Amino acid sequence: MRHLKFAPSWLRFLIIFLLAMGILFRFFNLDGKVYWHDETYTSLRLSGYRITEVKEQIFNNRVITGESFAQFQGANQQKSLNDTIMNLAKEDPYHPPLYYIIARLWMEIFGNSVTAIRSLSACISLLVFPCVYWLCRELFNVPLSVPGVAIALMAISPIQLVYAQEAQEYILWLVTILLSSASLLRAMRLESQDKAAEERQQPDLFAIWSIYAVTLAISLYTFLWSGFVIVAHGIYVIITAKFKLTKTVKTYLLASLVGCLAFMPWITIVIGDFFKFLISADKTTMQSSSMPIITFLLMQLSRIFFDINLTKDNPVNSLITPILLILIGYSICFICLTTNYKVWFFLITLIVVPALPLILSSAGGILSTEPYFIPSYLGIQVTVAYLLATQIYNGSVSRRSIWQIIMALVIICGLISCKVSSQAETWWNKGMSYSNPQVAQIINQTSSPLLVSDALGNNYGNVFSLSYLLEPKVRFLLVNNQKIPNIPDGFADVFLLNPSDTWRETIEKKYKLKTDIVYSDNNYSVWKLATSTKLRRRNIPPNNKLSPSL
Repeated sequence: MRHLKFAPSWLRFLIIFLLAMGILFRFFNLDGKVYWHDETYTSLRLSGYRITEVKEQIFNNRVITGESFAQFQGANQQKSLNDTIMNLAKEDPYHPPLYYIIARLWMEIFGNSVTAIRSLSACISLLVFPCVYWLCRELFNVPLSVPGVAIALMAISPIQLVYAQEAQEYILWLVTILLSSASLLRAMRLESQDKAAEERQQPDLFAIWSIYAVTLAISLYTFLWSGFVIVAHGIYVIITAKFKLTKTVKTYLLASLVGCLAFMPWITIVIGDFFKFLISADKTTMQSSSMPIITFLLMQLSRIFFDINLTKDNPVNSLITPILLILIGYSICFICLTTNYKVWFFLITLIVVPALPLILSSAGGILSTEPYFIPSYLGIQVTVAYLLATQIYNGSVSRRSIWQIIMALVIICGLISCKVSSQAETWWNKGMSYSNPQVAQIINQTSSPLLVSDALGNNYGNVFSLSYLLEPKVRFLLVNNQKIPNIPDGFADVFLLNPSDTWRETIEKKYKLKTDIVYSDNNYSVWKLATSTKLRRRNIPPNNKLSPSL
């Protein structure tokens, strides 16, 4: 790889330009996209309130304003950081507390706005660039070319931009994966040196293995799926040692054990909650998409480099997706044929091992597990970066020109994707809240709207999501367990959010009115109660029981 040690000035300029663009995209229009279902749960956890407390206070068959939700969407004086951690342990232990601790402290400083909480992820995403540089240096032992191209591709990758602007822990998880992987490769390289050099490097070796153990623990405290990254590391170490119990293997096992033991306090909570779930009579069935696993994987692979939020059947996707898949497949074959097995096998294990359980468990349809593929995305991006960085130097002038054109097209796809994404109101990762901007627009156009909903299924989170989009004139009437709502007089436009057929028909019978569907998609539906002179007979008097803030 001697020809890769130095990059020409034009490539350095290009890398700096794309890095600057990537940083700008990460901080541009942070509050532009819908603050969706899962992000509102993040804010709820940060507030320190439990779901049962929220249901008691606002899902109580009383008319409230949008301001009533603010208390449960961020740091406040009533609840402390300890409440955040304890409520995670009691209600949602499958989300470890590290990100939530950092986010709670962040919001106490910068406030509870959407921009503030998402800016934390954007700031954390900046750590990806030095970390991916370190990983590529350890893999390929070159100073700029491959690491620089990898940084450029990560900067303008649309899939990276998605998680860099999410109020969730996934971008922090990516940073921990990079740090643990780079420190592992560094430690193994120092271990493989001759005896004299190893003795000189002994203090550095101890420090690197210590860093690896600490980053493993941090990764586990960020996201539970880190366990499969650890499995990938273990497979790599054992196979590269040819199944011998070498000093490197022993040290790796010790460092991994230390990292996992540090996670024991939380994993015991997770195991306890899992057994409670098994013996509970109230088991929730996870919703899965009807999209076949192969279709889902093909879409996600193309979104690493090109994503303008098109459907799978769109002609643009049908044209670009096969080209990108060929590029990815060729890059994997190329790196396997041209590098030492210690290089390509590390990337293959990182791509395959964390993704394999998801693929096997989703044979009949894919669950909403897009972020779980982050290690695979990382491995693929580094592989493609190696291919492009080597091919723009190798071969004849015409061959280099072809690969420079391919690299330019990949860059253009990334820049276009980031530009479109940065200006969009919603995106594919918003899941069950994808259509909330359209629903909010329908409701906001009416003169005296009342939104009625229960707390079942996704309605709970979607009501919170809609509260960020609806105008102050909109009132909410929220009930628990599908109780019959007491709709007061004075509302000309009454909307029902995703009601079950039974509940909707019961409301129709009580008020002797018909309901018309005003919006419907795969996630939920919105119905409107037919205009009634009884309901709009008078305006709400000043002494009506409205709760501007609880």
